[in-house]
Amino acid sequence: MNSSSVMRFRRGRRWGEGLEGKVVLRGEERQQRGIFVELLILTCLILLVVSFILWYIPYLGLSNIHPKLPLILAIVLGVALLLILCGAVSLVITIYWGREFFISRRLRGIVIEVLFPLMVFWGRIIGISRERIQQSFIEINNQLVHSNSRKTKPARLLILLPQCIQDFDCDIKITGDIQNCKRCGKCGIKDLLELAEQYKVKIAVATGGTLARRIVVKMRPQAIVAVACELDLTSGIRDTYPIPVIGVLNQRPNGPCYNTSVDIAEVKEALFHFMEG
Repeated sequence: MNSSSVMRFRRGRRWGEGLEGKVVLRGEERQQRGIFVELLILTCLILLVVSFILWYIPYLGLSNIHPKLPLILAIVLGVALLLILCGAVSLVITIYWGREFFISRRLRGIVIEVLFPLMVFWGRIIGISRERIQQSFIEINNQLVHSNSRKTKPARLLILLPQCIQDFDCDIKITGDIQNCKRCGKCGIKDLLELAEQYKVKIAVATGGTLARRIVVKMRPQAIVAVACELDLTSGIRDTYPIPVIGVLNQRPNGPCYNTSVDIAEVKEALFHFMEG
C-alpha cells in the first residue's frame, strides 16, 4: 500500500473534511488533547511556584554564606525552568502540528516518565477522573508516535490483544498460542488473526501486564499495536517504553473485561503507520 492511500485511509477514519477542504479533528480527539494541554499548563505553573519557593527560602540564608550563592541558585533554577517550558512548548507544537518537532522523540519519554504521574495527581485534585486523564495520555502518546516517521518491517510488528476479546464461553485456550483459535467468528479474534496473516505481522493475546511483558521480551518487536482498556493501555505504554506503542481502546458493550471488541479499521490504521512499503 503506497503512502498516499494510507494517508487517505487515515484521514477517512480520524479526520473529517470541513468547509473549503479544511481538515478538522473529531470533537472527541480535540477534547482529549485539551485535557492534556490544560493539565500540562497547570503542571508547569505549579513547577514555577515551587521553584520560586525553593529559591526564595534559601535566599534568606544563602547570602550569609556567600553573597553570590542566591544568584547561582536563581540561575540554576532558571535554566531548569527554561528547559521545562521549552519542552512543554515543543510538546504542544508536536501534538497540534502532527510532525516531528526538534526533540519530539525525547518528548514521549518525558510525558511517560515525568508528566503523566504529575498530571494524574493534579487532575484528581481538580476533579478530573483518572479514566479521562488516561484517555488523554493514550491520545497524546499516539500523536507523538504518529509524529515519528520511522518505519518497521512487518515481521517486527506485534498486535497485542486482551483476553476479554475472546468469547467468554469459548473453551479454547489462546493465551499460549493464538493459532489455537478455531475461527468460528463468534468473537473478533478471527478477524484479527486474518488481519495479522494478511500483513504478515505477529499477534498475541495477554491476560494481564505480566504476561504482556513476557510476550514483548520473547518476541522483541520494534513497534506494537496494543488493544486494551484505558488502565491496561496506560500501564503497557509505560512498561514497554521506549518501544513505540499505538494504543487502540477496546469497545465494551457488555461492560469491562467481558466479550469486548475492537474496531478492526483502527487496528489496521495503526499498522499502516508503522509498516514499511
